Amino acid sequence: MIAVIKTGGKQYKVSPKDKLKIEKIEGEEGAKIVFDEVLLTSSEDGKDVKIGEPMLKDAKVEAVILKQGRAKKVEVVKHKAKKRYNRRAGHKQFFTEVEILGV
Repeated sequence: MIAVIKTGGKQYKVSPKDKLKIEKIEGEEGAKIVFDEVLLTSSEDGKDVKIGEPMLKDAKVEAVILKQGRAKKVEVVKHKAKKRYNRRAGHKQFFTEVEILGV
């Protein structure tokens, strides 16, 4: 079973036993979560496709939180030539790693 879920303003194609990093979700490691915003479900061979308008009503995707963390630092540099303007900043984005249990 394959599904497309929406979380954190992004869409992800998931199937059981997939591991993915998504935007931070509140919860402890080992906690189970349910994604209610399912846009599409399909069988593995692609014959039984259900498309929501925009969401499917009865579909849910269950997952377990594996890890809460922060990504590697991204360095942001702004520079304007011949103007003596230089700005440097860093940012580490929070993420949640989840494993999909079932669709």
